[in-house]
Amino acid sequence: MRADDDAVSATTVDGMGVDWRSVSTREAARRRLRLLRPRATADSVVAVPAPVQPIDLADDAQVSEVLDLAVRVGEVVLSAGTGVVDTTAQVRFIASTYGLSQCDIDVTFDAIRIWADRGPRLPPASDMRVVKYRSLDFTRLAAVDRLTRRLRTQLVPIGEAHAALDEIVSSRHPYPRWVSTAAWSLLAASIAVLLGGDYALAAISFATTAVIDIVNRMLHKLGLPLFFQHIVGGVLAAAPAIALTAYSPEWRDDAALIVAAGITVLLSGQQLVGSVQDAITGAPVTATARMLEVLMMTGGIVAGIGLALRFSTLFGVAVPSIGESAGRSTEYLAIKLIAGAVAAVAFALACYAERRALFAAALSGAGGTMVFLAIGDIGFGPVVSSGVAATAIGLVGGLMARRALTPPLVVAVAGITPLLPGLKVYRGLYALLEDETLLGFGQILGAFGVGCALAAGVILGEWFDRLLSRRAAPRAYDPAYTSDR
Repeated sequence: MRADDDAVSATTVDGMGVDWRSVSTREAARRRLRLLRPRATADSVVAVPAPVQPIDLADDAQVSEVLDLAVRVGEVVLSAGTGVVDTTAQVRFIASTYGLSQCDIDVTFDAIRIWADRGPRLPPASDMRVVKYRSLDFTRLAAVDRLTRRLRTQLVPIGEAHAALDEIVSSRHPYPRWVSTAAWSLLAASIAVLLGGDYALAAISFATTAVIDIVNRMLHKLGLPLFFQHIVGGVLAAAPAIALTAYSPEWRDDAALIVAAGITVLLSGQQLVGSVQDAITGAPVTATARMLEVLMMTGGIVAGIGLALRFSTLFGVAVPSIGESAGRSTEYLAIKLIAGAVAAVAFALACYAERRALFAAALSGAGGTMVFLAIGDIGFGPVVSSGVAATAIGLVGGLMARRALTPPLVVAVAGITPLLPGLKVYRGLYALLEDETLLGFGQILGAFGVGCALAAGVILGEWFDRLLSRRAAPRAYDPAYTSDR
């Protein structure tokens, strides 16, 4: 029997864009089984995917609908903190799916622009979307992720795709608002335990953060800018520690952990990962804008805490200090690993992550905490420890995100949350209030270095993850492998 007698007798190209005539029966069956296996969007997005349902490029209405869908998807992922490179790839993927593969895309901090080349005889088409909000809604991000995969496999008409995106954007949060408040509070309590506090300090941190979240939510409804909300949050974070110190001087050293936990909660959710990623991957304009936003919000937190501490000294109340033993160590390792896992889950839940992502977030938080403490116990400083731990979080988190079909950003940001330098920020502020200027600025710069190391480590870990995924996949472009996973 001739070898080509085994060839598939199909005479058309199927909906996946694969010409099955050139593939043996056994190979065709194997590739079809791979198509049935869900694949993460990070693996599905390729440079120029083959259009699975090309539109009529001469139809201005259809072209406008495709461009509008692409930039609206980009708006959701960009507002959630995704970097410029990944946002651009997502927008290009949507446009290429419908046949607009020749596109120039410009993504900045608050705008997405796209120009599509329709050939020499047709004028180019363009669209633009201004990003007017920042929202850490991980459910919405995951829903857009699923919609992107769906477009590659189910041949969704453009009108139906718009309707699905409208439903995603306008849908309510999956959990009641009080669940988010409780999650933020649980995050603060976990951070207090992770820093060495006892259960009493954890309970006070829980209650303090609940008050901060409720007050800031009310201020947000009144239209107060976020900078001033962070000032109010800083004041509220320091107030219980000052009161506890005034009530009992014996609590002076431990009370500062409440402030450090509050700083960590207020810092979490800032777009630090996206800003550093943009700086590394060649998007300086957006990186500068995001970094400035992070610095301004951090400045608001520091200003609020400094204001509260200054008033406490004016009224003769001792300022909560940082004890020499306070910090991260391998003592009570099991409890601290549990605290790291709970902190990551609490952050993911506070940002409305789906249930399938919570287990991956827990493993990411516990694993990152273990690596950080182990590297620090060897003798390395906090910057190196943070970078190595974040690299592990980015690598392992990306693998777990593929299993859970969750955007890697969800697992990565949740995993590094327990490692944010809240204690170092407070140490720097305390030194400045004690006129120890050099020590104070050194601690604050150290906190900035830890933050950059966390963000850069996550990016490096995700790069290793994608490199391994590319090596596991065929090198040449094959629609059977690059279709939806």
